[in-house]
Amino acid sequence: MKLSNRTLKGLLLFFCILLLSTAAASAQTISNEYKFNTTDTYRIFLADGSEFVGKFLGKTDTEVTISTNSIPKIEIPFSNIKKIEVVSSSHLRRDGSYWFPNPNPTRYLFSSSAIPLNRKEGYYQNSYLFLNSVNVGVTNNISMGGGLEIISTFSPDVRPIFFLTPKVSGKIGENFYAGGGMLFLNADETSLGITYGVATYGNTDNNITAGMGWGFYEGEFSGRPILTVSGMKRFKRRASFVSENWFVPFDEGSYYGLFSYGIRFFSEKIAVDLAFINNPDIAEGIIIGVPYVDFVIKF
Repeated sequence: MKLSNRTLKGLLLFFCILLLSTAAASAQTISNEYKFNTTDTYRIFLADGSEFVGKFLGKTDTEVTISTNSIPKIEIPFSNIKKIEVVSSSHLRRDGSYWFPNPNPTRYLFSSSAIPLNRKEGYYQNSYLFLNSVNVGVTNNISMGGGLEIISTFSPDVRPIFFLTPKVSGKIGENFYAGGGMLFLNADETSLGITYGVATYGNTDNNITAGMGWGFYEGEFSGRPILTVSGMKRFKRRASFVSENWFVPFDEGSYYGLFSYGIRFFSEKIAVDLAFINNPDIAEGIIIGVPYVDFVIKF
């Protein structure tokens, strides 16, 4: 059966109207998925990878209008939006600018803070290129980690050096965290490590941590504790000061100190530490201290 031109034009018009109504219904559905208010700040992720952070001004069935720190009014089509999330007030500066969460708040250089990893959150850390470790949040308060030193794996006479780092920690009050854990290391069939407790005051950007731990060697614990004092201060959107300091029991009741200072550079998923380890003995040979480098990838 041959259709007339008039019939074909009518069918074409019908399908165009059907497609437009379907698109409008889809836009209406997308619009209804998001609930906005004028109090919260929103972070809007677009399909092309860009993002905007700002206050809600209004919306239609097809687009949302926000005001950012640099653009008074911007209209964003819902069809271009991949995700929308509410920004925590702790990530907003006084000038209204947005600082993304610190990707590595649970650790300084070597030692740990009492701030926990969230469940299913984790990171890979590499120090000096040959020391590798992975830590994962089993729950919101329990994490499990472990690592391997790769140089020993190429030696036919030495068994690979590996270590485990379980930790339990959590928030116990406003800006207070407490926790404890263990570093267990096996080196050529010799077991040693530290059991420790830590207390942290502050938040994920700015904090200070005091720790106390007892070293053990082949099942025997030291008579005096190792003491640590560490801290970090975020001074730029992508940079923090980091310091980690150890006081190790020495002869005749004294303690031997090791100090570190450096800068952590980071994006939302990657952090790089450039630091120096020092004390009066090291400074006699290297004034600024022994360089320390690591990087962390969050997942």
